[in-house]
Amino acid sequence: MKKEDKTALIEQLKSQISEYQHFYLTNIEGLDAEKTSALRRACFKQDVKLVMAKNTLLKKALEAKGVDASLFDALKGNTALMLCNTGNAPAKLIKEFTKQEKDKEAARPQLKAAYVEETVYMGAQNLEFLSAIKSKNELIAELVALLQSPAKNVVSALQSGGTTIHGVLKTLGDKAE
Repeated sequence: MKKEDKTALIEQLKSQISEYQHFYLTNIEGLDAEKTSALRRACFKQDVKLVMAKNTLLKKALEAKGVDASLFDALKGNTALMLCNTGNAPAKLIKEFTKQEKDKEAARPQLKAAYVEETVYMGAQNLEFLSAIKSKNELIAELVALLQSPAKNVVSALQSGGTTIHGVLKTLGDKAE
């Protein structure tokens, strides 16, 4: 590969990494064509971009972006890059995709490292934790629900109190006749 081609690929990887807030480095070695196609379809449905790149080119793109150097240890063997704007989407996708596998050590894709919410997570043991992380939108929705809850309780108490008073007055009015 010519130096110009490598430079163009590095620039392309840098721009792709810049477009997304989070990325995962995964091992998809050993997946046959059918499973690879199924993984690509699952990624597309979850708005996760799956990119294959040589480790040296990926390392240079990550260095240029100023990403934590501890991620470079994960760039060994076959590496696929999963890019997304929702921090837990790739973790959930990997977990779901490998659910039916009996041997969890040999299951693919396998998490090598992740860069989520400006934090580096190394190793497949973090997959469970990463899948449980709530996205920014999920946290905002929970906060809004918590803030609305007391107001809803007051309104419902006032409404139920009004019906009770109305029922008592109606009963008293019926007795007077």
